Amino acid sequence: MIPGDFDYHLFGTHVRFGEGVAARAGEELRARGLRRPVVLTQARIAGAPRHAALLRGLEGMTVLQRSGIPPHSSVSLIETIAPDVAAFGPDCLIAVGGGSVADSAKALALLLAEGGRLADHVTVFRPPATIEIPRRTAPKLPIIAVPTTASGAETTSSFGVRDGDGDKLMFWNRQVSAAAILIDPLMSEDVPLATMRYTAMNGIAHCLEGLYSKGRSIVSDGLAVQAVGLFHQALAHPLPAEAAQRRLILAAAHLSGMVLAMARSCLHHAICHVVGARLDLPHGLVNTVILPHALRFNEDAAAPMLAPALDRVNSLAARRHGSLSDWLAQTGVELGLPRRLRDLGVAETALPDIAAHVMTERGLALNPRPVADAGEVLAILRQAF
Repeated sequence: MIPGDFDYHLFGTHVRFGEGVAARAGEELRARGLRRPVVLTQARIAGAPRHAALLRGLEGMTVLQRSGIPPHSSVSLIETIAPDVAAFGPDCLIAVGGGSVADSAKALALLLAEGGRLADHVTVFRPPATIEIPRRTAPKLPIIAVPTTASGAETTSSFGVRDGDGDKLMFWNRQVSAAAILIDPLMSEDVPLATMRYTAMNGIAHCLEGLYSKGRSIVSDGLAVQAVGLFHQALAHPLPAEAAQRRLILAAAHLSGMVLAMARSCLHHAICHVVGARLDLPHGLVNTVILPHALRFNEDAAAPMLAPALDRVNSLAARRHGSLSDWLAQTGVELGLPRRLRDLGVAETALPDIAAHVMTERGLALNPRPVADAGEVLAILRQAF
């Protein structure tokens, strides 16, 4: 079943889903009394007709545009543009694009409000399970998010930005989740369908990690199972028509982002953050390769918690799957997705360094199976290699 349009308010966030809602971003700003937006986006999107339609909807407002947001964003970029943005005097930020753009908007909102350097506000993980989040309470600019991929980043209070050493610095602040989310399937038309499928794997990872995270709840469980069903419909053979496939992926991604916001992430995302940032690889693509292997590491410990999602997949699938990792591996084969780190250009010699850096990632704190040492991470990486 293809999801219909929806429009709702929840805890101060306005969410609209449907074709054409991005072109009505100006209505959202006017309803909030906002008139000086900064629009952040990637270079590819900046020249697209759909983006031009969004900007026309801001007619009569004073707009500052900043395109060229890179994958994984960049500490130096955020700190470089922050003074110019501050001098402009914005009253909101509009983030148009994937997870890197959403995270850039959050980083900019935090830095403009709190000052200093981004590193002053970073979340610190102390093994085995301590997460220290700086208390930062200055009012933040509202963010209007227009997602074009399945990252789900716009729904969360968490974000990551890569530093000059190739490490992804992680942050959390309750004021940086989007004030409005405009999910327009038409905006994804300029995103290659293969990329949409990679980011869908990221969304599936949000759901499955949410189901066994130590931060899970009955609320995140319900959203996760519903989203897994939608993702399955989007990626199952025979594939839906392209427009329906994009619509299913984006609807499922919204639910999966809410799961991530509630339950947070675990070992799988810890690995993907390090691989993607240190080797400059797309997050969705790394998720596609790592997820079946990280899931197998946790599957025995988390089987009862994953059972509802497996039941959901098997109720929709043409054939029964013994485990979710088997389902994901089979889906990758059917879609012709990359299955090995070597397929992404990762050198085997890089694996020990990656494993060591994963041990500094906060996702380990919520993993259902304790990660004893870097050797266990290295074993997962070698399975994926």
